[in-house]
Amino acid sequence: MGILAVDLFITLDGVYQAPGGPEEDREGGFEYGGWQAPYLDDESGSVIGAGIDRLDALLLGRRTYDIFADYWPKHLDTQVGAKFDQVPKFVASRTLTDPSWSGTTVVTDVASEVPAIKERFEEIHVIGSGDLARSLLAADLVDRLNLYLYPIAFGTGKRLFGPGTVPAAFTLAQQPIVFPKGAIALVYERAGVPVTGIQMTE
Repeated sequence: MGILAVDLFITLDGVYQAPGGPEEDREGGFEYGGWQAPYLDDESGSVIGAGIDRLDALLLGRRTYDIFADYWPKHLDTQVGAKFDQVPKFVASRTLTDPSWSGTTVVTDVASEVPAIKERFEEIHVIGSGDLARSLLAADLVDRLNLYLYPIAFGTGKRLFGPGTVPAAFTLAQQPIVFPKGAIALVYERAGVPVTGIQMTE
């Protein structure tokens, strides 16, 4: 069985909303869209690109899918655009019936359909798609979290681990990578349920 990895750009306070641009997602009156841009550098771009190179299927939530489907087919001359055009794409939606992006399959029931997708591919990535990521975490279908943590906080916005999060433990799977402008790449793998205890001091 393949692995399902969630790739997410997040702030120190766990916000993932609209890293790419001011108009990406203003839901809830979010005013800070495009917050990732000041922290981009060649080193982080290389690591993010290497992760995209590894995937052999793409699973997206509906909002992210619409953004990607509008943008990437117009940029097939780029590394990312060519890769996304090549691989099978899956979009989680209960309303979409005729996806415009070639190579797309609609997933209507994440909990029942995603395990079969994991059987077919070696490395499926969920990029952005926070609502979908939470559903996958709740169904215990996420094997890896590829988190890119940025040194900024807003106190508002959509968070990956918000109210209703199913308790889960993770283990650090790779040495963190610190980028020149202050972002950090963190890779965690699922490690069962949380374990608690009492800290003993001498």
